[in-house]
Amino acid sequence: MSTSIKDKAQQFLNLAGLGKAQEAFDGLVAEDFVHHNQHFAGDRASLLRAIQEDHANNPNRSLTVKQCFVEGNHVITHSHVIKKDLEIAVVHIFRFDTVTGKILELWDLGEAIQANSPNEHGVF
Repeated sequence: MSTSIKDKAQQFLNLAGLGKAQEAFDGLVAEDFVHHNQHFAGDRASLLRAIQEDHANNPNRSLTVKQCFVEGNHVITHSHVIKKDLEIAVVHIFRFDTVTGKILELWDLGEAIQANSPNEHGVF
């Protein structure tokens, strides 16, 4: 039985987010992958390097997918990332190749979670 794109998106986040970026990219990311993080060049190698450097300098302590949605060949995740001194709510949008099942495109958006937010519902 093949792995669903929902499972692959979560697998990518768990591997890449917790120090195994090379393994995540080798198994789950297409060679012609592009991403839309405004802080780095939009190619596969640049994002891989950025993830590896971030993990070396400020590793995630945990990453928990709170919500996950699938529409066609797109998966959207809403995750809770905990670093040493920071908690972040992150949304990832994945577009998968319908033939290979690999990630072709990625968008990510995040915001630091405020300790004293006036919103009683929280970010999750």
